[in-house]
Amino acid sequence: MKLTVNLKENSYPIYIENGILNRAGEYIADLFHGQRIMIVSDDNVFPLYGKQLCDSLSGYECHSLVLPHGEPTKSFDTLPKVYSAMLDAKLTRSDLVIALGGGVIGDLTGFAASTYLRGIKCVQIPTSLLAQVDSSVGGKTAVDLPQGKNLVGAFFHPKMVLIDPLVLNTLPDHFIHDGMGEVIKYGCIKDSGLFDLLLSHSSFEDLKPDLPKIIARCVDIKRIVVEADQFDTGERMLLNFGHTLAHTIEQYYQYERESHGEAVGIGMYQLTKMSEKRGLTAKGCAEKIRKALDIYNLPTSCKLTVSELIKAISLDKKNLNGHLNLVLLKEIGDSYIYPTKIGFFENELNTFM
Repeated sequence: MKLTVNLKENSYPIYIENGILNRAGEYIADLFHGQRIMIVSDDNVFPLYGKQLCDSLSGYECHSLVLPHGEPTKSFDTLPKVYSAMLDAKLTRSDLVIALGGGVIGDLTGFAASTYLRGIKCVQIPTSLLAQVDSSVGGKTAVDLPQGKNLVGAFFHPKMVLIDPLVLNTLPDHFIHDGMGEVIKYGCIKDSGLFDLLLSHSSFEDLKPDLPKIIARCVDIKRIVVEADQFDTGERMLLNFGHTLAHTIEQYYQYERESHGEAVGIGMYQLTKMSEKRGLTAKGCAEKIRKALDIYNLPTSCKLTVSELIKAISLDKKNLNGHLNLVLLKEIGDSYIYPTKIGFFENELNTFM
């Protein structure tokens, strides 16, 4: 299946197909006519798929940089290693960088590509479910600072995204659950039919036959939203449903406990409970979200009080001078932006999330 993100000069194709990794070189040859390619990956993914990708790129001079897996790699301190590897490989602006990995590698590599020589072409080959349905599409690149997540970044669209659902067969269960948090999010914000499809299955194993279709639907929703709001000033904010609380949970535990998708699940459920109390969301939505999270083994609570998270919320990049744009649901499949302040959470200060 082919989708196209239509952004004029920043347009790019997304291909979703079982086994596409074996033919990556054919697709890359359609858009890249240079000589050198740098593959950036991590020590979990590269041993599994690095040779497969390199074999498909046999006509090019390939270099690789393999970084430690995990969120700590997506730090400002890692960037010099990436730039040094690019310089050692003598990459020029006519060459290409490929991100082979999950969201950490995709975000880090995309940001490095956006800034190296003021911009070098990048292709995203996401290998985690979360990256396939969300972070590899849309052009958001970033690294973390000690004070918070994604605080240094740029909008830099890839030249192409190649999605091979078969690579998910080697993904540990923890990362499957992680990705399902974002899949559930798409159903919540834009597609009640997708949400109902997720509820109709009993587990991820049961869902697998529908996975390519579900990945494609999530990517298509993101494509539509990004086309309408490339720089995240309006409708694209809807993609942040659950993320204000999620980022604070991740930061509170220094990215060592809940994964991103798990934190998003907690954020969606807890925020929807709060918005239901205020009459801002139809009754019963939080319970439906809880059922979906249960089916796909995602947590609904992080055992913290809201007051413990407010300090971190104040550092979130979506908090502008005390103002927050929270994403809430009218009902499942229908979301909206609710301008408010951190005081929105004050009635919940002693509530455990």
